[in-house]
Amino acid sequence: MNLGSLKKSPGSTHNNKRVGRGQASGTGGTAGRGHKGQYSRSGAKRRAWFEGGQMPIQRRLPKFGFHQYGKIIFQVVNLADLEKIGGKEDITPEVLQNHGLIKKADAPVKLLGNGEVSKKMQVKVHAVSRSAREKIEKAGGVVTLL
Repeated sequence: MNLGSLKKSPGSTHNNKRVGRGQASGTGGTAGRGHKGQYSRSGAKRRAWFEGGQMPIQRRLPKFGFHQYGKIIFQVVNLADLEKIGGKEDITPEVLQNHGLIKKADAPVKLLGNGEVSKKMQVKVHAVSRSAREKIEKAGGVVTLL
């Protein structure tokens, strides 16, 4: 097989309809455009979203939604998740990503206080809840904000 022997699949292409070539062709006379009217003329155009004068959909449907400018979206990690990792090393966003607790190491991480802490650990995150900080410090650990 080479490039010269390639052919299109049978039925994948159709011949163009030749319009306006006499009555016998089936599309003679008006060339399939009907009689008179705006769209029988050459050069007739309409906007892609035009609905014939009906109230267009972008005006029929209500506006909704709001995007707060500058909103910080945190990746949330609970203390119960940190217990599974263990407290042998500093817990940073990279470590959390390696253990599959967050998706992106460069996005902000917030530590929440759901769960208990039994080990001493050093945690470096972007934000921490009051209860999480208290539990870690009570266990002898340190929380550092990045």
